[in-house]
Amino acid sequence: MKALVLAAGLGTRLKPFTDTIPKALVEINGTTLLELVIIKLKKAGFNQIIINVHHYADQIINFLESKNNFGIDINFSDERDLLLDTGGGLKKAAWFFNSPEPFLIHNVDILSNINLERLVSFHKEMKKISTLAVQNRISSRYFLFDEGKNLCGWKNEKSNEIKTARIPIGELKQFAFSGIQIVDPRIFQYFPDDNVFSLVDLYLSIASKEQITYFEHTDSIFLDLGKKENLAKAEKLITKIF
Repeated sequence: MKALVLAAGLGTRLKPFTDTIPKALVEINGTTLLELVIIKLKKAGFNQIIINVHHYADQIINFLESKNNFGIDINFSDERDLLLDTGGGLKKAAWFFNSPEPFLIHNVDILSNINLERLVSFHKEMKKISTLAVQNRISSRYFLFDEGKNLCGWKNEKSNEIKTARIPIGELKQFAFSGIQIVDPRIFQYFPDDNVFSLVDLYLSIASKEQITYFEHTDSIFLDLGKKENLAKAEKLITKIF
């Protein structure tokens, strides 16, 4: 199975660590965030991975070379000339996903014990264009799903901004996105002409045409390691995950 690891971000929330290294190489108990994700993907059966790189890209490439790519096929999508955001990152790496099989997208700064095998099985059973891993937790931003488990919108709690993408069936439920998703390659037909765009905006733009659903894993451990305050928490939780 194939996966995209989104690792090109500047890691501004992790300053001053990211003044000299990319966020992918920030360490938890001596292990980099990138290695933690790769180990998890490898255990779940993902043996072909592409990683997008921008901030201190050479350090990431050299790190993986020193680890012999952890014994799997690893490619790079080079964004050193221009940071493309999450959707643009997928668009540039689309060549890698040259089969009809669904693939995984995983943010490099997410620590979770979500069952990826169950996520993949759920996606294949539901046969939607994308399945978003979500939790019922407090967040500043939420995806909105209807009673048919279809993505209908998005809202920002801080700004009170709401984006509507589909007429809902019944009442709406809100879930926080976990930065992990399974995607069908047919999504490529919906790429905008722009090269810089987010996956959130892409999903909202096609939600009226395609069904985007969710996989809830509220009972799983989850930490956003893009926040400095969560790094210490991760050191205590990591033994429960690996």
